[in-house]
Amino acid sequence: MSKLSLASQIIGDKRYQSLILFGLQEKTFLRLLAAFLVIAAIFYPYPQIAMWIGFMFAGYSAIANDSIQTIGTFIASNSKTQWWKLWLWIGGIFVLTVLYSWIKYDGDVSFQRLSSKGFTESPTSFHFFQVVAPIVLLFITRLRMPVSTTFMLLSCFSSSASGIIGVLEKSLYGYLIAFTVAILFWYFLAGAIKRLTSGEPHPIWIVMQWIISGWLWSMWITHDAANIAIFLNRQLTLNDFIFFTSFIFFGLGLLFYLRGDKIQRIVSEKSQTSDVRGATVIDFVYTIIMFVFAEWSKIPMSTTWIFLGLLGGRELAMQLSKISGTNRTLAGTLSIIGKDIMFAILGLIISIALAISVNTTIQTELMQYFGI
Repeated sequence: MSKLSLASQIIGDKRYQSLILFGLQEKTFLRLLAAFLVIAAIFYPYPQIAMWIGFMFAGYSAIANDSIQTIGTFIASNSKTQWWKLWLWIGGIFVLTVLYSWIKYDGDVSFQRLSSKGFTESPTSFHFFQVVAPIVLLFITRLRMPVSTTFMLLSCFSSSASGIIGVLEKSLYGYLIAFTVAILFWYFLAGAIKRLTSGEPHPIWIVMQWIISGWLWSMWITHDAANIAIFLNRQLTLNDFIFFTSFIFFGLGLLFYLRGDKIQRIVSEKSQTSDVRGATVIDFVYTIIMFVFAEWSKIPMSTTWIFLGLLGGRELAMQLSKISGTNRTLAGTLSIIGKDIMFAILGLIISIALAISVNTTIQTELMQYFGI
């Protein structure tokens, strides 16, 4: 077979067409990831350098992926507002929130989420896969997959399998509770919500949405700052804190400039997320659930799973309700829910694989558990 005919056969396959198209469209991004991999390979043996490189990778990748669940609806419903105004509001809340934790908990910016079993010790050395994990997350984010940053980043640092199991259990409870609450809320209150969101929105909705989005963002930080701080010392000095805060603050600026980037489509494809009233209701319910789990225990959890449960339950409730329509078939709604669950499970599998490859203690515990 000639090279020309072979090439024609390959290009004729839609799967290969998609891969080739992705490579052409994202060649700059892929080159950047390749450079990050080289940097990780060079510096991971040097803990004082690796901790900050890992933090910078994790800082942007975690927020870029999790932007859909906290500020995704905020971005979608404020598409006509200048990006820098949104950035200063959300960035300012970030600075104040982590400053509160840093002062109250003696240099800890994670709201003591890393004080739970398996995450208490500051890292003194790094495995290559620990530094690479946020790079993998960046790639997955580019594919618009809403995976859990908590599993992807924290699992690699857990000193025991029980630490991962604790995070998994709390996250599963989070998904189920959010899914159930969303179904009940949007099904039984469908009529009231439809009346609330009909016609032109009153200007007060803009004010309410900015306040509630800020509250939600602050609650997210209390949960997920641990995913970024896991690379660093558990108590940050003043200089450490300034660098930590500044990097995330300006990273948020880039994210808002890109309008959430490609992961934003996860929110945009859902029903009524661009309406300021619909977005505000979603954020309010999500914030309450996050607040409950923040008070429940200090164990870290996947806020992504809560968010996916909330959106999934909401979509299903709106589909089943005779009052609130989604212009989508039941099969289409279930397909969207299933796709989000599939991506979340895929992220969980990847994160556990990374944790097993990094931690010999977890390998031993699993071998003993399965009697190997």
